[in-house]
Amino acid sequence: MKLKGLIIAIAFLAIYVIFSCAYIVDETEQVIITQFGRVVGEPKQAPGLYFKLPVIQQVNVFPKNLQQWDGDPGQIPTLDKTYIWVDVFARWRIVDPVKFFQTVNNMLSAKGRLDDIIDPATRNFITSHPLIEAVRLTNRELDTFEIGLEDAQKEPSARIFVGRDKITKGILEQAQPKLSPFGIELVDVKIKRINYVEQVRESVYARMIAERKQIAEKFRSEGKGEASKIIGEKERDLKQITSEAYRVAQEIIGKAEAESTKLYAQAYSQDTEFYTFLKSLDVYSETMNEKTSLILSTDSDFLRYLKGFQPARP
Repeated sequence: MKLKGLIIAIAFLAIYVIFSCAYIVDETEQVIITQFGRVVGEPKQAPGLYFKLPVIQQVNVFPKNLQQWDGDPGQIPTLDKTYIWVDVFARWRIVDPVKFFQTVNNMLSAKGRLDDIIDPATRNFITSHPLIEAVRLTNRELDTFEIGLEDAQKEPSARIFVGRDKITKGILEQAQPKLSPFGIELVDVKIKRINYVEQVRESVYARMIAERKQIAEKFRSEGKGEASKIIGEKERDLKQITSEAYRVAQEIIGKAEAESTKLYAQAYSQDTEFYTFLKSLDVYSETMNEKTSLILSTDSDFLRYLKGFQPARP
């Protein structure tokens, strides 16, 4: 029984030694082995199964892939004395795990080093250039609405000599040499967001609102002028059409009356006495009725056709 127990103990000890000696390196990891706090051997960067001395040697694992650094937004003045909030982010990786272990030792300390190096570099470049250099990339014409008024006095557009890309590239080039002693490679630096500080932002918004109101008011006045012009043209055309229609109507009426008079003249010229008789009857019917009283002499021409009138006998 004692021998069997000894064999089991030795077997468990052997399994423990094997497991404590073996370690696996993932494809996203790199490992250095330390013995009593000192680095021994070469870093293990290829994925696979490796072995070390048990107990006295320790496995230190560091990421091999890209890491994210996100800085805290800060208030920075530009060269043209405009205070802005700048938010920067970066991508970095560990290229020398031995230097990294010997200097910063862990990821939390590495983030502190990145803060201490990238933030001052960002502030240095932002304060060395005007605001427009940090905002725009090129001198390409902006695809924004611009009022095309000939009498508007516009300030000439500022020219871009550096641009945002070169500023971020300069931050990268300034920060990288300071990070190399820590075994860190700074892959890329980008400006995530730029914004005015609260006081400046309010004044900018107020100026934008005033400019838009001025543009809107000018459009309204131009619209009213155009509307008045259209209404005037409509009234002129309407009067012209009415006048022309009246002239044509009067011409038609005149021609009709002339034609009617001509026809009447032709008809009545065949018997003038009969025409006179009919016109007299029309006058009688228009001037006399059962209530009319006339006092006329017997030789009045008005009653010429009634003098010889004899009422019909029953």
